[in-house]
Amino acid sequence: MTLFEELQRRGLLAQLTDEKEIKELINAGKATFYIGFDPTADSLHVGHFMALCLMKRLQMAGNKPIVLLGGGTGMIGDPSGKTDMRKMLTREDIEHNVECFKKQMSRFIDFSDGKALAVNNADWLLDLNYVDVLREVGPCFSVNKMLTFECYKQRMERGLTFLEFNYMIMQSYDFYRLFQDYGCNMQFGGDDQWANMLGGTELIRKKLGKDAYAMTITLLLNSEGKKMGKTEKGAVWLD
Repeated sequence: MTLFEELQRRGLLAQLTDEKEIKELINAGKATFYIGFDPTADSLHVGHFMALCLMKRLQMAGNKPIVLLGGGTGMIGDPSGKTDMRKMLTREDIEHNVECFKKQMSRFIDFSDGKALAVNNADWLLDLNYVDVLREVGPCFSVNKMLTFECYKQRMERGLTFLEFNYMIMQSYDFYRLFQDYGCNMQFGGDDQWANMLGGTELIRKKLGKDAYAMTITLLLNSEGKKMGKTEKGAVWLD
């Protein structure tokens, strides 16, 4: 059984940008991929556990994982799947949570001998100049198209802040930077991240004229059919 077939049989695969290409790359152990983790709490939860297991299986098949810790995006907050704006954290809280995440992740992912990388998007996002971002990245995004995505549509009636509206652009920029700096050609994540991930593949295509790929895994839901996450009641922590 190939790795791709195993993921299929486990019922993990949700949406893929290019099934044939993704299948070939991960089965051959040639993917350099990343999964992002925003440090909005001081522990990972059971939903993250699914992502870490995916990362571990891919690593065991010879693929190279990049753990992206959201020291920058964590200061904004992802509106995907949220009915209200996420609580704003201080930089100190975020840095503390990042260190907690690193310790937990090292129990799942092998970071020895360059087999995996852990990077923090605060290293590039916090130093960006606003006008430069508008000029460099802004023309690559259509507001009309962004508003059609479910992550924004479900918040329009209740209220979507301009702060949160920028989250997709920041996550897309992460993929763009990881592609350039580390040769990262794939992004994996939960199915609620699909729109943000497509934004990254589009940005890479428009800015660099190259292909990158995205794949989402099915979300872990509670008995009410809601995502098992940090901000939902009954979160199951890994600590």
